[in-house]
Amino acid sequence: MSDVTRLVIEEAIKGVVDPYLGQDLVSAGVVKDVVVEAGVVSVAIVMPYPAKGYVATLARQLEAAIGPVAGGCEIAVSITHEVVARSVQRGVKLMDNVKNIIAVASGKGGVGKSTTAVNLALALAREGARVGLLDADIYGPSQPQMLGIKGRPDSKDGKSMEPLENYGIQSMSIGYLIDVDSPMIWRGPMVTQALEQLLRETNWRDLDYLVIDLPPGTGDVQLTLSQKIPVSGAVIVTTPQDIALLDARKGLKMFEKVDVNVLGVVENMSTHICSSCGHEEHIFGNGGGARMAEEYGIELLGSLPLDISIRVDADSGKPSVVADPEGAIAQAYCEIARKVAAKLAKKAKDFSHKFPNIVIQNS
Repeated sequence: MSDVTRLVIEEAIKGVVDPYLGQDLVSAGVVKDVVVEAGVVSVAIVMPYPAKGYVATLARQLEAAIGPVAGGCEIAVSITHEVVARSVQRGVKLMDNVKNIIAVASGKGGVGKSTTAVNLALALAREGARVGLLDADIYGPSQPQMLGIKGRPDSKDGKSMEPLENYGIQSMSIGYLIDVDSPMIWRGPMVTQALEQLLRETNWRDLDYLVIDLPPGTGDVQLTLSQKIPVSGAVIVTTPQDIALLDARKGLKMFEKVDVNVLGVVENMSTHICSSCGHEEHIFGNGGGARMAEEYGIELLGSLPLDISIRVDADSGKPSVVADPEGAIAQAYCEIARKVAAKLAKKAKDFSHKFPNIVIQNS
C-alpha cells in the first residue's frame, strides 16, 4: 500500500480521543509508528502514563476507527507506556532512581489521606508503573499496618536502607524503625531531618512514581518537602464538609506559593449508602470537592464513598485495590491513578539531568 493509505490511517486515528490526556492520539504525540504492508496495518502507541486498565478499551476504539479505511487489511495494535521525569520546583534536583514524586496532602486529619495515598500507590502499580510509597507522617505512621508489613529494613552497607515491599510496591516508614507503641517526642527540626533521611537514604529501585503520604497541616514537614524535595505534583484530599474544605484550601495555597503543581482534588466520604436498606445520604455535605476544584481551576480527580470496607481493608493490611481488585472502589482508585498520571504526563519534561557539568581546570 502507498504512503497515502498510511496518511489516511493516521487521519482515522485522529478520531480517537484519550479521555485522560484530553487530546486525540495524534495531537498527543503518542502514535509512534504506522506501518502498512503485506496486508497488515500495524499501529504502535506509546502512552506517557501507565494505563493497563484502559488499554483494551483503547485498542477496541482504534480498531473501530481504522477498520472502515483499512481496505480489508488485518489490524494489529500495540499499546505500551513510557514514564519520564517531569519538571519540579526551580532549583531542586531530581533524585536518582525516582522519576516523579507525588505528594498526597490534606489540610486536616481524619479525611482519609493515608488510605487514599496507599490505594493510589497500589493503583498506579496495578496500571503498570514501578511505584514506591514513603510514609512521611513521623508522629503517626500508618502505612506499615495498611500494607501489612512487619519487620525492619535491611542495610547492606550500614549507611542506607532497603525498602520493604508488599503488593508490588516499595515502601519506607519510620514505623519500620520504632516499636509500634513508641511515641515520637521530637521537635520540628528532628522531624524534617528524619523525613529527608527516610527519603534519601532509602535505596529506591527505578521508580516511575514515589507517592509521599504527608502528615496533615502546612507545617515543617510540608515546608521541607516543598523546598528541598523534587515534587512533580500534589494531590489534595478532603471531605465535602465545609470545615475540611477550609483546611484543604490552605494546603492547596501552600503548594501554589512554593511552586508545586496541584494535580487535583480527591473527595473522600462523598456519600454514604446504608448497607442494610440502600438509602443514600450525604453525611458530610454534598459537592464540596467539586466546588473547590472549580474555584481554583483544578480537576476533581474522583469521589469516594463512606464505605466500611475501605476502613476494614486498610486496617487489615490489605487495602481496597488489592482486597477487591474488580470492585467498584478499587476501580475508582484506578481511575484516579490514571488521571493523576496523565496530569503529570502533560507537564513539561525535566531535562536538568541532561545538562553537562562545567569543570574549570588549569592547563
